[in-house]
Amino acid sequence: MNSLRQRTLWRVMLLLVIGSGLLGLYNYHDSRHEITEVYDAHLAQNARLLQGIMSLPVHDQNRAELYRAFDEALSQAGRHRVGHPYESKLAFQVWGDDGTVLVHTPSAPHLSQPPRTPGFADIVAGGDRWRSFVLPVPEKRWVIWVGERNDVRYDLIDRIVRHTLMPFILGSLALALLVWAAIGWGLEPLQNMATVIRGRHADSLEPLQLAPLPKELEPMQAAINRLLGQIDDLLRREHRFIADAAHEMRTPLAILRLHAQNALDAGDDAERRKALHFLMGGVDRLARVVNQLLTLARLQPRPGQRDWPLVDLAVVVAEVLAEFTPWILQRGLEPALEIAEGDYRLRTNVGALGIALQNLVTNVVDHSPPGGRVLVTLQREGLALLVSVEDEGAGIPETEQSRVFERFYSKGSPNGAGLGLSIVSTIMTRLGGSVQLRNRAPHGLRAALRVPAGQHGG
Repeated sequence: MNSLRQRTLWRVMLLLVIGSGLLGLYNYHDSRHEITEVYDAHLAQNARLLQGIMSLPVHDQNRAELYRAFDEALSQAGRHRVGHPYESKLAFQVWGDDGTVLVHTPSAPHLSQPPRTPGFADIVAGGDRWRSFVLPVPEKRWVIWVGERNDVRYDLIDRIVRHTLMPFILGSLALALLVWAAIGWGLEPLQNMATVIRGRHADSLEPLQLAPLPKELEPMQAAINRLLGQIDDLLRREHRFIADAAHEMRTPLAILRLHAQNALDAGDDAERRKALHFLMGGVDRLARVVNQLLTLARLQPRPGQRDWPLVDLAVVVAEVLAEFTPWILQRGLEPALEIAEGDYRLRTNVGALGIALQNLVTNVVDHSPPGGRVLVTLQREGLALLVSVEDEGAGIPETEQSRVFERFYSKGSPNGAGLGLSIVSTIMTRLGGSVQLRNRAPHGLRAALRVPAGQHGG
C-alpha cells in the first residue's frame, strides 16, 4: 500500500472500529447488568406491594372472598384491552402456613412446595427458567414468591440494550465517515503538492511556490527548492565547464595544428625541429589547461561536509614547497621558506588547500624574473593563519588586481591558462577563507591565503 492517505485512513479506521467495538461490548454488558438489577428491584418491590395488599385489615370470613377477587383480577393480566401483553409474564404465588396456595397468577409455575431460601434465585419449573424472589412473612406465616420467565426478561433486556446501542453504532459509523473526510481534507495540501510536482515538465527547475502551505509541508517545499537549486547550479557549472573548455582549447588546438603543418612543410631539419619545439610547447600548455579545468571541475561543494581532519598547516606548506623546489630551481629561481613560531593546527580540506597553494606558487614562478627569489611564509596574523608567497617580478597594477581572479584572464604569461588564481579564489571561498594580492616595494608581488581562526583546531 503506497498511498499515504490509505495508510493513514486504514490505520485510523481500524483503531476506530476496534475502539468502538470494545466500548460497545462494554456498554452492552454494563447496560444488561444494570437493567437486570432494575428488574430484580421490581420483583422485590412487587413482592412488598403484594405483602402490603394481603396484610390489609380484613375480617377472616371476607379474606377468602378477597383472595378469589385477587385471583380473578390477576387472571385477566394480558387479556384486557387496557394493559400490556407482558403482564402475564410476571407471576405471583403466596402460600399460607399450612402450604396451601392463597394467591397465584395463571402464568405461575407449579411448585410442589414453597421455597425455603429467601431472596433472589434462578429456578427451572414447567420447562422454563425463572428469575424469582422469595419473601417470607413470619408474622403471617406466609411465603410470597414473585417470578419472571428468563426468556421474556432477557428478550426485553436485549431490546432495551439494542435500542440503547443503536445510536452509538450509528454515531460511530457517522464518526468514521467524518474521520475519513477529515483525513482527506487534511492531506489535501500534500495531494496538491504531489499533483503540482507530477505535472511539472522534466526540464523545469523553477522553485515550487505553493501557498498557503501547512507548516509540516514548508520544510519539504524548502528542501525540494533547495535540491532544485543545487541541480540547477550543477547544470550551470557543467555548461560553464564545457563552454570554458571549448573556449580555452579552441585556440591551442588551432595553434597545434599550425605547428604540425609547419613541421610537415619544413624544408630542412632545423626548421622541422623548431616547429616541433613550438608543437611541444603548445602540447604542454594545452595539458596544463586541461589539468586546471579538471581541478576546477572537481571543486564542487558537498553540502554539510565539515568533518575535515585535523592537520598541521606548517607541514602542508613545507611539503608543497619541497615538491616544487626542483622545478623552481630548474626555472633559475631560489626557493625559500619562513615559518614563524606558533601552533598551526586546524581542521580543513587539506587536499583543496594544497591545490590552492600549488597554483599560487606556480603563478608566482611564472611571473618571476630569472635569478629571483620565491619566498613562502607562514605566520599568525590576529585571528587568522596567513600563508604568503612573494616574488620579485613586476607586480600587478591595482586596476587589474581584481580581474586576475576571473577565468581565462592571463596577465604577462604567454603559457598561462588564466585559471590558476580563479581556482585559488574558488577554493578559499569554499574553505571560508580569502586570497589577497598586494604589490611590494620597490617591486614584486605578495599573494596571501588567509584561513580564519574559526577553523583552528588547536
